[in-house]
Amino acid sequence: MNKGKRIGLLVIILSLSLFLIPGKAQEKKGAVKGGEKRISSSKGFGFTTTRAPIDITSDTVEGDQKQNTITFRGNVVAKQENTTLYANLLVVHYDGETRKLKEIVATGNVKVVQLNRRATCQRATFFQNENKIVLDGDAVVREGDNVIRGERVVYFIDEERSFVEGGKGSRVTTTIVPSSKEEGKK
Repeated sequence: MNKGKRIGLLVIILSLSLFLIPGKAQEKKGAVKGGEKRISSSKGFGFTTTRAPIDITSDTVEGDQKQNTITFRGNVVAKQENTTLYANLLVVHYDGETRKLKEIVATGNVKVVQLNRRATCQRATFFQNENKIVLDGDAVVREGDNVIRGERVVYFIDEERSFVEGGKGSRVTTTIVPSSKEEGKK
């Protein structure tokens, strides 16, 4: 690899923290529509609209300036504040002109942990411009003892709403554990 290409790759890797910083989200409140289930009343399951840096570790990293991507392979761990994402592969897509983040795609044994919330799936996509997260492939979201399972979960961060779809021949399953009487008295 010539010196110019090595410097270009280094610039992309170093600038990763600049374009991974999402823009400020607009505060929008959306009602839960028919057939949709709210995952949580707290905004931003997964990587949020905070300006905190995302720290990523992996076995290898590859920058592709022509495709405007950075690919992290093997034992990927991405952390931002109180959220941690684990995956086999993480691909960051960015705008070639502005260097701003467009989307993050995590594949292979994906697990997202945020406080008492956990989500697992085979593919998670974070759409920056739409402020939307899509979990595909045997998606399971847990908050405490509450669980929802489906083939696909779509979460709209700004609107604080989500919907879950069952796969072919399967339905969405939900387990809701009522709070204890003692908690209700507080």
